[in-house]
Amino acid sequence: MDVVIVGAGIVGAASALALARAGCRVTVVEERFPGGGATAAGMGHVVVIDDSPAQIALTSRGRALWESLAPHLPAAAEYRRPGTAWVAADDDELAEAAAKAERLAAAGVAARLVGPAELARFEPALRPGLAGALVVPDDAVVYPPPVAAWMVAEAIDAGARLRRGVAATAVEPGGVLRLTDGGRIEADAVVVATGAAAARLVPGVPIRPRKGHLVITDRAPGLIRHQIVELGYVKRAHDVGTDSVAFNVQPRATGQVLVGSSRQIDVTAPAVEPKLLETMLARCFDYLPRLATVPAIRAWTGLRAATPDGLPLVGPWPAIAGLWLATGHEGLGITTAPATAEGLVAGLLGRDAVVDPAPWLPARFLAVPVEAAR
Repeated sequence: MDVVIVGAGIVGAASALALARAGCRVTVVEERFPGGGATAAGMGHVVVIDDSPAQIALTSRGRALWESLAPHLPAAAEYRRPGTAWVAADDDELAEAAAKAERLAAAGVAARLVGPAELARFEPALRPGLAGALVVPDDAVVYPPPVAAWMVAEAIDAGARLRRGVAATAVEPGGVLRLTDGGRIEADAVVVATGAAAARLVPGVPIRPRKGHLVITDRAPGLIRHQIVELGYVKRAHDVGTDSVAFNVQPRATGQVLVGSSRQIDVTAPAVEPKLLETMLARCFDYLPRLATVPAIRAWTGLRAATPDGLPLVGPWPAIAGLWLATGHEGLGITTAPATAEGLVAGLLGRDAVVDPAPWLPARFLAVPVEAAR
């Protein structure tokens, strides 16, 4: 099977590698370089999210596949398993942490509740008075850009081809991709993995950009041990209609701290916005007061690809025969990239899927039968 993948971010790169190793003839089209765009702008948190059965299935599978990849990744990937501490500010959030623990346990994901004293012992820089936390010990952290570059290189070793410096302008029925240099590529399937930019290439695809801010600090070894996230993060992350900030910090292998996060719907200007950044940092300082004493080195923004129901679009797009989508992962593109790639292989080659693909199929937003795209 001939497959063209548009976009060499982490989702496109993982898909190229999986399809090439499955025996497909793969061409990757990337305007800039592998691992750019949202992949370069993200935190790299490999995390199981339990806000729906569909999401927990894909994220837990994604995390498991990352663990399998870990021994083969380049050193620059900085893959580690610091675990996630979901901190509860009060008793209501602690009750939510307990419910979260039950959902994770039902899915076979290890997690444990800790009280205020134990939380203070292993994360002493957090402010006093927190109610406790849910610790998920097997969640990981990875630096995504070099991983995407490595995946594309591995795909090339498996027979794939990389077309850099050109962009896709249109996808036509029957697997035809038009390029900015006037050329065209014909294939059995075109996979669009361009994140928030998918809406420009595929008319009618229900993708909206969500801008986010991040900050990297100077070295502060030992300030935090886990990826630490407030329990209100998921609620804020999936509230598509409003701007929001949340406490989310990550220890880096360098001793630095990566600080997030913010979300703004339909804002695409790349400039850092001082007022929003100030609000985001104030939220983080409230939970982690010592962070305010650590110099910040750089701040930047990126665009996440959001869908109306908070679930990604993975599968055929029935409005255009031969077109497949692998986008709409919002803040979970890093976590779910290997599982998305695995699902594309199953769908394109007619193999049994490890994770039920039904919740992710783009056809849920169209009345056209899925079979029309095959």
